[in-house]
Amino acid sequence: MVRTQIQLTQRQAELIRQVAAQRKVSMAQAIRLGLDQFLAANAGVDREERVRRALAVAGRFRSGKRDTASRHDAVLAEAFRP
Repeated sequence: MVRTQIQLTQRQAELIRQVAAQRKVSMAQAIRLGLDQFLAANAGVDREERVRRALAVAGRFRSGKRDTASRHDAVLAEAFRP
């Protein structure tokens, strides 16, 4: 293993401690597991491919809400809120 140092926001540190405690692993292990998932999802996928994938599914699903298009920034902010 390679020893490294990272800086987390207060919120990230709190959440990773909670996840680690729930899974009964160290914070370092929880971070490695999360990093493995991130890398697997992004390995070998360049920006153009991600754009192509996003465009391929755009408009294929319905939320049942009529104002999503006009409120897209607010909807995304809500979806990605920690």
